[in-house]
Amino acid sequence: MTKFTTYSATLMTALLASSAVAEVESLDPIKLTTHDWTGQIITTTIMGEVLKKAGYNVEYVQADYIAQFAGLKSGDLHIAMEIWETTGREAMDEAFGTGKVVNMGPTGMEAIEEWWYPAYMEKLCPGLPDWKALNDCAQEFSTPETAPMGRYLGGPVTWGGFDDERVESLGMDFEVVHAGTDAALFAELESAYQREAPIVLWIYSPHWATAKYDGKFVEFPPYSVECYNDPSAGMNPDAAYDCGKPTGPIWKVAWSGVADKWPGAADAIKAFDIDNDAMGALVGKVDLEGVSIESVVSEWMTANEAAWSSWIK
Repeated sequence: MTKFTTYSATLMTALLASSAVAEVESLDPIKLTTHDWTGQIITTTIMGEVLKKAGYNVEYVQADYIAQFAGLKSGDLHIAMEIWETTGREAMDEAFGTGKVVNMGPTGMEAIEEWWYPAYMEKLCPGLPDWKALNDCAQEFSTPETAPMGRYLGGPVTWGGFDDERVESLGMDFEVVHAGTDAALFAELESAYQREAPIVLWIYSPHWATAKYDGKFVEFPPYSVECYNDPSAGMNPDAAYDCGKPTGPIWKVAWSGVADKWPGAADAIKAFDIDNDAMGALVGKVDLEGVSIESVVSEWMTANEAAWSSWIK
Protein backbone atom coordinates (compact mmCIF):
# COMPACT_ATOMS: atom_id res chain seq x y z
CA MET A 1 0.00 0.00 0.00
CA THR A 2 1.38 3.43 -0.94
CA LYS A 3 1.67 6.36 1.43
CA PHE A 4 -0.94 8.18 -0.65
CA THR A 5 -3.38 5.29 -0.36
CA THR A 6 -2.80 5.09 3.38
CA TYR A 7 -3.30 8.83 3.75
CA SER A 8 -6.50 8.69 1.68
CA ALA A 9 -7.90 5.86 3.75
CA THR A 10 -7.06 7.69 6.97
CA LEU A 11 -8.66 10.87 5.67
CA MET A 12 -11.80 9.00 4.61
CA THR A 13 -12.09 7.37 8.03
CA ALA A 14 -11.74 10.75 9.71
CA LEU A 15 -14.35 12.31 7.45
CA LEU A 16 -16.81 9.49 8.09
CA ALA A 17 -16.22 9.72 11.84
CA SER A 18 -16.75 13.46 11.88
CA SER A 19 -19.88 13.04 9.78
CA ALA A 20 -21.28 10.50 12.25
CA VAL A 21 -20.56 12.83 15.15
CA ALA A 22 -22.30 15.68 13.34
CA GLU A 23 -25.33 13.54 12.59
CA VAL A 24 -25.86 12.55 16.21
CA GLU A 25 -25.48 16.11 17.53
CA SER A 26 -23.82 15.04 20.80
CA LEU A 27 -21.84 12.00 21.92
CA ASP A 28 -22.89 12.46 25.54
CA PRO A 29 -24.74 9.29 26.63
CA ILE A 30 -28.50 9.21 26.37
CA LYS A 31 -29.62 7.59 29.61
CA LEU A 32 -32.60 5.25 29.26
CA THR A 33 -34.17 3.86 32.42
CA THR A 34 -34.81 0.16 33.00
CA HIS A 35 -37.12 -1.27 35.64
CA ASP A 36 -38.00 -4.64 37.10
CA TRP A 37 -40.25 -6.27 34.53
CA THR A 38 -39.25 -8.04 31.34
CA GLY A 39 -41.40 -6.14 28.85
CA GLN A 40 -40.09 -2.75 29.91
CA ILE A 41 -36.48 -3.90 29.61
CA ILE A 42 -37.23 -5.27 26.12
CA THR A 43 -38.90 -2.02 25.03
CA THR A 44 -36.01 0.04 26.37
CA THR A 45 -33.36 -2.21 24.85
CA ILE A 46 -35.00 -2.06 21.43
CA MET A 47 -35.02 1.74 21.59
CA GLY A 48 -31.45 1.85 22.84
CA GLU A 49 -30.14 -0.46 20.14
CA VAL A 50 -31.91 1.55 17.44
CA LEU A 51 -30.30 4.73 18.78
CA LYS A 52 -26.94 2.99 18.72
CA LYS A 53 -27.50 2.11 15.05
CA ALA A 54 -27.95 5.83 14.43
CA GLY A 55 -24.61 6.56 16.11
CA TYR A 56 -25.78 7.70 19.53
CA ASN A 57 -24.06 6.80 22.77
CA VAL A 58 -26.57 4.99 24.99
CA GLU A 59 -26.51 4.11 28.68
CA TYR A 60 -29.05 1.92 30.47
CA VAL A 61 -29.76 2.99 34.06
CA GLN A 62 -31.68 0.88 36.57
CA ALA A 63 -34.30 3.06 38.28
CA ASP A 64 -37.51 2.71 40.29
CA TYR A 65 -40.66 3.16 38.24
CA ILE A 66 -42.09 6.14 40.12
CA ALA A 67 -38.92 7.48 41.75
CA GLN A 68 -37.30 7.90 38.32
CA PHE A 69 -39.26 11.09 37.74
CA ALA A 70 -36.90 12.99 40.03
CA GLY A 71 -34.02 12.10 37.72
CA LEU A 72 -36.03 12.94 34.61
CA LYS A 73 -36.84 16.38 36.01
CA SER A 74 -33.19 17.11 36.84
CA GLY A 75 -31.83 15.79 33.55
CA ASP A 76 -29.78 13.10 35.29
CA LEU A 77 -32.01 10.60 33.45
CA HIS A 78 -33.27 11.19 29.92
CA ILE A 79 -35.78 8.65 28.62
CA ALA A 80 -38.42 6.41 30.24
CA MET A 81 -39.91 4.10 27.62
CA GLU A 82 -42.90 2.74 29.55
CA ILE A 83 -45.10 4.86 31.78
CA TRP A 84 -48.43 3.10 32.08
CA GLU A 85 -51.67 5.06 32.12
CA THR A 86 -52.86 2.52 34.68
CA THR A 87 -50.27 3.31 37.35
CA GLY A 88 -48.19 6.26 36.18
CA ARG A 89 -50.73 8.97 35.35
CA GLU A 90 -50.44 10.92 38.60
CA ALA A 91 -46.63 10.91 38.49
CA MET A 92 -46.69 11.95 34.83
CA ASP A 93 -49.09 14.80 35.38
CA GLU A 94 -47.05 16.16 38.28
CA ALA A 95 -43.84 15.93 36.25
CA PHE A 96 -45.39 17.51 33.14
CA GLY A 97 -46.63 20.35 35.32
CA THR A 98 -43.05 21.31 36.16
CA GLY A 99 -42.19 21.74 32.47
CA LYS A 100 -39.08 19.62 33.01
CA VAL A 101 -40.56 16.37 31.68
CA VAL A 102 -42.39 15.98 28.37
CA ASN A 103 -44.62 13.38 26.75
CA MET A 104 -42.97 11.67 23.77
CA GLY A 105 -46.18 9.98 22.68
CA PRO A 106 -47.66 6.49 22.96
CA THR A 107 -45.63 3.33 22.52
CA GLY A 108 -48.44 1.68 20.56
CA MET A 109 -49.27 -0.61 23.47
CA GLU A 110 -52.48 -0.41 25.50
CA ALA A 111 -52.23 -1.09 29.22
CA ILE A 112 -54.41 -3.19 31.49
CA GLU A 113 -53.38 -3.77 35.12
CA GLU A 114 -55.89 -5.23 37.50
CA TRP A 115 -56.70 -7.94 40.02
CA TRP A 116 -57.01 -11.30 38.25
CA TYR A 117 -58.03 -14.79 39.29
CA PRO A 118 -57.87 -18.23 37.63
CA ALA A 119 -61.17 -19.50 36.19
CA TYR A 120 -61.22 -22.47 38.59
CA MET A 121 -61.82 -20.05 41.49
CA GLU A 122 -65.35 -19.40 40.20
CA LYS A 123 -66.35 -22.84 41.57
CA LEU A 124 -65.39 -21.69 45.06
CA CYS A 125 -66.63 -18.15 44.67
CA PRO A 126 -69.86 -17.83 42.66
CA GLY A 127 -70.56 -14.31 41.50
CA LEU A 128 -67.08 -13.56 40.24
CA PRO A 129 -65.81 -11.48 38.50
CA ASP A 130 -67.81 -8.90 40.48
CA TRP A 131 -65.63 -7.48 43.26
CA LYS A 132 -68.42 -7.77 45.82
CA ALA A 133 -68.53 -11.52 45.27
CA LEU A 134 -64.77 -11.58 45.69
CA ASN A 135 -65.08 -9.83 49.01
CA ASP A 136 -67.84 -12.21 50.16
CA CYS A 137 -65.47 -15.10 49.40
CA ALA A 138 -62.41 -13.58 51.00
CA GLN A 139 -61.88 -16.66 53.16
CA GLU A 140 -61.50 -18.80 50.03
CA PHE A 141 -58.44 -16.71 49.14
CA SER A 142 -56.87 -16.78 52.58
CA THR A 143 -53.52 -18.30 53.48
CA PRO A 144 -52.19 -19.35 56.90
CA GLU A 145 -50.41 -16.00 57.05
CA THR A 146 -53.48 -13.88 56.28
CA ALA A 147 -56.45 -15.92 57.62
CA PRO A 148 -59.23 -15.08 58.10
CA MET A 149 -58.45 -12.29 55.61
CA GLY A 150 -58.08 -13.09 51.94
CA ARG A 151 -54.66 -12.64 50.35
CA TYR A 152 -54.12 -10.44 47.34
CA LEU A 153 -50.70 -10.80 45.72
CA GLY A 154 -49.72 -7.38 44.43
CA GLY A 155 -46.81 -6.30 42.29
CA PRO A 156 -43.57 -4.96 43.74
CA VAL A 157 -44.12 -1.90 45.92
CA THR A 158 -42.21 0.29 43.45
CA TRP A 159 -44.94 -0.24 40.82
CA GLY A 160 -47.48 1.92 42.66
CA GLY A 161 -51.08 1.15 41.78
CA PHE A 162 -52.92 2.06 45.03
CA ASP A 163 -53.98 -1.49 45.88
CA ASP A 164 -53.59 -0.94 49.62
CA GLU A 165 -55.68 2.23 49.40
CA ARG A 166 -58.39 0.46 47.38
CA VAL A 167 -58.69 -2.40 49.87
CA GLU A 168 -59.16 0.10 52.69
CA SER A 169 -61.56 2.41 50.85
CA LEU A 170 -63.80 -0.46 49.68
CA GLY A 171 -63.69 -2.20 53.07
CA MET A 172 -62.37 -5.41 51.56
CA ASP A 173 -61.46 -8.31 53.83
CA PHE A 174 -58.12 -8.75 52.09
CA GLU A 175 -54.51 -8.26 53.01
CA VAL A 176 -52.21 -6.96 50.28
CA VAL A 177 -48.94 -8.88 50.05
CA HIS A 178 -46.44 -7.44 47.57
CA ALA A 179 -44.29 -9.74 45.45
CA GLY A 180 -40.62 -8.86 45.60
CA THR A 181 -40.08 -9.05 41.84
CA ASP A 182 -41.92 -9.52 38.57
CA ALA A 183 -40.47 -13.04 38.31
CA ALA A 184 -41.66 -13.94 41.82
CA LEU A 185 -45.18 -12.75 40.99
CA PHE A 186 -45.54 -15.06 38.02
CA ALA A 187 -43.68 -17.96 39.62
CA GLU A 188 -46.31 -17.95 42.35
CA LEU A 189 -49.10 -17.84 39.78
CA GLU A 190 -47.60 -20.83 37.95
CA SER A 191 -47.32 -22.81 41.18
CA ALA A 192 -50.88 -22.02 42.26
CA TYR A 193 -52.32 -22.70 38.81
CA GLN A 194 -50.73 -26.14 38.56
CA ARG A 195 -52.23 -27.10 41.94
CA GLU A 196 -55.51 -25.21 41.40
CA ALA A 197 -54.71 -23.43 44.64
CA PRO A 198 -56.55 -20.23 45.61
CA ILE A 199 -54.97 -17.05 44.28
CA VAL A 200 -55.91 -13.56 43.22
CA LEU A 201 -53.10 -11.33 42.02
CA TRP A 202 -51.94 -8.41 39.93
CA ILE A 203 -51.83 -9.28 36.23
CA TYR A 204 -50.91 -6.86 33.51
CA SER A 205 -51.11 -6.76 29.74
CA PRO A 206 -49.26 -6.76 27.39
CA HIS A 207 -47.95 -10.00 28.83
CA TRP A 208 -47.99 -13.71 28.06
CA ALA A 209 -49.92 -14.65 31.22
CA THR A 210 -53.37 -13.69 29.91
CA ALA A 211 -52.83 -16.01 26.94
CA LYS A 212 -51.32 -18.92 28.87
CA TYR A 213 -53.75 -19.04 31.79
CA ASP A 214 -57.54 -19.22 31.81
CA GLY A 215 -58.89 -16.54 34.08
CA LYS A 216 -60.55 -13.15 34.37
CA PHE A 217 -59.93 -9.67 35.68
CA VAL A 218 -62.00 -8.65 38.70
CA GLU A 219 -64.65 -6.05 37.87
CA PHE A 220 -64.40 -3.11 40.26
CA PRO A 221 -66.48 0.09 40.13
CA PRO A 222 -65.48 1.97 36.96
CA TYR A 223 -62.43 4.20 37.17
CA SER A 224 -62.75 7.97 37.04
CA VAL A 225 -60.30 10.77 37.66
CA GLU A 226 -62.62 11.99 40.42
CA CYS A 227 -62.50 8.60 42.12
CA TYR A 228 -58.76 9.00 42.59
CA ASN A 229 -58.84 12.67 43.56
CA ASP A 230 -62.17 13.35 45.27
CA PRO A 231 -63.29 11.08 48.10
CA SER A 232 -66.93 12.14 47.68
CA ALA A 233 -67.04 10.92 44.08
CA GLY A 234 -66.96 7.16 44.64
CA MET A 235 -68.75 4.51 46.69
CA ASN A 236 -67.01 5.56 49.89
CA PRO A 237 -67.62 9.28 50.54
CA ASP A 238 -64.69 9.39 52.94
CA ALA A 239 -61.93 7.82 50.82
CA ALA A 240 -60.41 7.96 47.36
CA TYR A 241 -59.32 5.01 45.17
CA ASP A 242 -62.63 3.19 45.68
CA CYS A 243 -62.78 2.08 42.03
CA GLY A 244 -60.93 0.08 39.39
CA LYS A 245 -57.65 1.09 37.83
CA PRO A 246 -57.57 3.16 34.66
CA THR A 247 -56.73 1.61 31.31
CA GLY A 248 -55.08 3.32 28.39
CA PRO A 249 -51.85 3.88 26.50
CA ILE A 250 -48.34 3.10 27.64
CA TRP A 251 -46.41 6.35 27.19
CA LYS A 252 -42.85 7.40 26.46
CA VAL A 253 -41.61 10.37 28.49
CA ALA A 254 -38.39 12.35 28.50
CA TRP A 255 -36.37 15.05 30.15
CA SER A 256 -37.39 18.28 28.43
CA GLY A 257 -33.83 18.91 27.25
CA VAL A 258 -33.64 15.81 25.03
CA ALA A 259 -35.13 17.46 21.94
CA ASP A 260 -32.65 20.34 22.13
CA LYS A 261 -29.56 18.23 22.79
CA TRP A 262 -30.39 15.19 20.63
CA PRO A 263 -33.16 16.25 18.21
CA GLY A 264 -32.62 13.24 15.95
CA ALA A 265 -32.89 10.86 18.88
CA ALA A 266 -36.04 12.64 20.06
CA ASP A 267 -37.62 12.07 16.65
CA ALA A 268 -36.70 8.38 16.78
CA ILE A 269 -38.16 7.98 20.26
CA LYS A 270 -41.40 9.62 19.19
CA ALA A 271 -41.56 7.28 16.17
CA PHE A 272 -41.10 4.10 18.25
CA ASP A 273 -44.15 1.86 17.88
CA ILE A 274 -44.96 -1.72 18.88
CA ASP A 275 -48.26 -3.42 19.71
CA ASN A 276 -49.46 -5.65 22.55
CA ASP A 277 -49.30 -8.89 20.56
CA ALA A 278 -45.73 -8.31 19.43
CA MET A 279 -44.58 -7.38 22.92
CA GLY A 280 -46.42 -10.28 24.55
CA ALA A 281 -44.64 -12.69 22.19
CA LEU A 282 -41.25 -11.19 23.01
CA VAL A 283 -41.87 -11.36 26.76
CA GLY A 284 -42.97 -14.98 26.37
CA LYS A 285 -39.72 -15.92 24.65
CA VAL A 286 -37.76 -14.53 27.58
CA ASP A 287 -39.92 -15.65 30.50
CA LEU A 288 -41.22 -18.97 29.16
CA GLU A 289 -38.52 -20.16 26.76
CA GLY A 290 -35.52 -18.78 28.63
CA VAL A 291 -34.13 -16.81 25.70
CA SER A 292 -31.97 -13.86 26.75
CA ILE A 293 -33.29 -10.35 26.31
CA GLU A 294 -30.27 -9.51 24.16
CA SER A 295 -31.05 -12.40 21.79
CA VAL A 296 -34.75 -11.58 21.63
CA VAL A 297 -34.02 -7.94 20.81
CA SER A 298 -31.39 -8.89 18.21
CA GLU A 299 -33.84 -11.26 16.52
CA TRP A 300 -36.54 -8.58 16.52
CA MET A 301 -34.13 -6.02 15.05
CA THR A 302 -33.24 -8.38 12.20
CA ALA A 303 -36.85 -9.22 11.42
CA ASN A 304 -38.09 -5.63 11.66
CA GLU A 305 -35.30 -3.60 10.10
CA ALA A 306 -37.65 -1.81 7.72
CA ALA A 307 -39.74 -0.59 10.64
CA TRP A 308 -37.00 0.66 12.98
CA SER A 309 -34.91 2.09 10.15
CA SER A 310 -37.76 4.48 9.42
CA TRP A 311 -37.51 5.81 13.01
CA ILE A 312 -33.99 7.13 12.49
CA LYS A 313 -34.33 8.60 8.98
